[in-house]
Amino acid sequence: MKRPPRIGESAEISFVVGSEHTITFAEPPMPAVLSTPTLIGFMEQTARKALTPLMDEGETNLGVKVDVEHLAGTLPGHEVTCTARVINCELPYVTFQVEARDETDLLSRGVHRRCVVDTARLAKRLSRKAL
Repeated sequence: MKRPPRIGESAEISFVVGSEHTITFAEPPMPAVLSTPTLIGFMEQTARKALTPLMDEGETNLGVKVDVEHLAGTLPGHEVTCTARVINCELPYVTFQVEARDETDLLSRGVHRRCVVDTARLAKRLSRKAL
C-alpha cells in the first residue's frame, strides 16, 4: 500500500434504483423493491472505492466480512447513496462502517471488512482450483 487508510476516511457512491436492482419475487401486492444482495454489493463497491487509490501496483482488496441490517425498502427511480467510512485498520484488514440512504430513509447500516492482497499470489493460489 502507498499508505494505510486513516480512521475517518470515506467514500461515497450514488445510484438510481432500476428494475435490474430489485427483488425477483415481487408479486402483488408486494412492490419490486431494492434487493438486499444488490444493496450489499453497492456498499462493498463503496468501501473498495475508498481503498483503491491507496493500492500499490499488484495489489487489490477483497471483501471478507459483511454484517449489515436492511432497515427500509426503496423503489425504482429513487436515488440511493452509499457511504463507507474507515473505523479500523490492522493491515491487511480494513474495517468500514457502511450505510445507505435514499431521499427520506436510512436503508441499511453495518460493518464491512476488506483484506488487502497481492494479486499475483491470489491468482496463483486460485489456479490450483481451476477445473
